[in-house]
Amino acid sequence: VTKFNMPGNFKSLLEKQGVGPSTEILTESDFPEQSFKPKVQMPFKRIPGQNPRKVEVERRKRLYLAFDIAELLASKGIDSNQLMPRHYDPDNIPPIEETKDSVFPIYLPLKVFDNDEFDCRTPEEWISLGLEPGSSDRKPVPGKALLPTDDVLGHEDPKSQELIYKWIDVGVLDYDKETDLYLVHKTDEKGLVRDEEGRPILNGGITPEG
Repeated sequence: VTKFNMPGNFKSLLEKQGVGPSTEILTESDFPEQSFKPKVQMPFKRIPGQNPRKVEVERRKRLYLAFDIAELLASKGIDSNQLMPRHYDPDNIPPIEETKDSVFPIYLPLKVFDNDEFDCRTPEEWISLGLEPGSSDRKPVPGKALLPTDDVLGHEDPKSQELIYKWIDVGVLDYDKETDLYLVHKTDEKGLVRDEEGRPILNGGITPEG
C-alpha cells in the first residue's frame, strides 16, 4: 500500500481547471465581492418548488452584467455625449436643415430628471457594500459614471464644447447627503481604484493626513 502524494503545484493545477462559464471574479480587484451581488428579496429558507436563493442571485448577477447603459441609451436614440449641458455658443448654431432635432442646446442638468422611487438600495446602503466582514476599512463600490475623457479640462470647465463625455467604470468612494452627490474615482487599465502612488483608495479617500 502506498500513500497518495499530493503534487507540489496542486493549487496552480486547480486554478487551471475550467468547468464552464462563471461570474466569479478571478482577477485582482479593489472591490469587495459582495458589492457585485444584486439585491434579492427572497427567504433564505427555500419553499418547495421555488429556486434556491443562491441560484436566483447568480441568475440576476449574470443578467445585470449583460446590460450596458451606453448601449441601452443608444438603442433609444440617445447620444450619451449630448446628455451634459454645454456653454451656449450662438456663433455655432447649425442650420435647422442639418439637425434632426431642435436647434436649441440642452440646458437642463440630469439631476432635474433624477428619480429614486425604484432604487433597490438607498445611497447609504450602496456605500456600505464596501465594508467587508471583519475589516474596518471601507473599499470602493463598482459603478459607471458619465465623465469627460479629458480630466484636466473636465475639472476646469465641465461645460466646455470641446469635451467628450462617456460612460466610464469608476469606484464610488463616498456620498454627500447634503448635496446628494457621489464621489467617484476612475478605474485604471486593470480595473483597479488606486491613488497616484498605486495604493488602494480606502474609506472615501480620507487618509491620516486628511
